[in-house]
Amino acid sequence: MRVYVPLTLLSLAETHRRGELGPAPLDAYAVTPGLREWYVSDDIEELEYAALGRAARASLRLLAVDPRAPRRRVVVAVDVPDSAAAADPDAALDDTSVGSVRLAAAVPLTKAAAVHVDADEAEADVAAAAAALGAADLGDEDARFTVDGAEDHELRWFATQEIPDLVARD
Repeated sequence: MRVYVPLTLLSLAETHRRGELGPAPLDAYAVTPGLREWYVSDDIEELEYAALGRAARASLRLLAVDPRAPRRRVVVAVDVPDSAAAADPDAALDDTSVGSVRLAAAVPLTKAAAVHVDADEAEADVAAAAAALGAADLGDEDARFTVDGAEDHELRWFATQEIPDLVARD
């Protein structure tokens, strides 16, 4: 099963240093029954993209609480056995939890398939979105528009061998 783990560039640097995603438990996103029902598609690529998008939103939440982290969303795609990812059956009831899974154990970075990171050009929009996230959660429409602006930026794909270069820049 492919899962998408939200991080920041600071936590990606720590992950690279340790050689594993952790400590457990780890929150991640995947194609779950709840995500399938929410997204209403049978196309696995579309569903995977939706799970990646959910993880990118979770990365934004991590940025909102860590002012030291560079304002770029980070998601690591990891392949784990199906039994390693537990989905909450009630997650479909809460829009922010759709597609969420929990990994009970740390995951070696060697299991990572790719890293997805915002381009430098997205930083201003991501910074604004991170700052507006609390107001958006409370229903402020202008803040929601700002948060959605960050989601207009596609995350770039990087091979895991490129992690040292990604974390050295920031």
